[in-house]
Amino acid sequence: MNIAIYARVSKDEADKNDNRYQNPENQLVAIRKYCDLKGHQIFGEYVDRRSGADPNRDQFRLMMQHASIRAVDAIIVWKLDRFSREPMYVVMGYINQLKTYKCGLISITESWLDTTEDNPVSELILSIMAWFSAEERRKISERTRLGIERKKAEGTYRGGQRGKDKRPRKTRKDKGQKRGAHEKTRLFIKQKLQNE
Repeated sequence: MNIAIYARVSKDEADKNDNRYQNPENQLVAIRKYCDLKGHQIFGEYVDRRSGADPNRDQFRLMMQHASIRAVDAIIVWKLDRFSREPMYVVMGYINQLKTYKCGLISITESWLDTTEDNPVSELILSIMAWFSAEERRKISERTRLGIERKKAEGTYRGGQRGKDKRPRKTRKDKGQKRGAHEKTRLFIKQKLQNE
């Protein structure tokens, strides 16, 4: 089985004066050992040094891209929170995405998380997590709706428009014309030459 190892560390948030990152090697050593014991072949190691709440982690995106082309059969992580700390509905979306790629997700410290084989406990827990994520989305929508209703009752709801206290949006004189970087440079140089 081809395996992608994913490790993620973020800054030690306990000490606000310390800008050093934790060491991902702690996770990698344990996952490599797990792969050796199971006889898995490591396709690649992906390490991010940033918050798990950030969906734009470079190595995470690369790993998901490799999963999408079926270069790996499973992704192994230390814990689910190393995989992602985004809202639960987003994490469930990633897991379902991996399932469509025929790629499993395995946590070596959480025995219930193994989507590579028929695992009733994993299915049960993931179903409960999916329900929680749906509830989370529903609550966000409900709070947004209540906020809009309150603003309407106060007479301050503007339908996503800028408030009265904001400056009006600037309108461009060159609307509809090409404004690429080269065009802007050419116009800048032309204006400078005319001013001289």
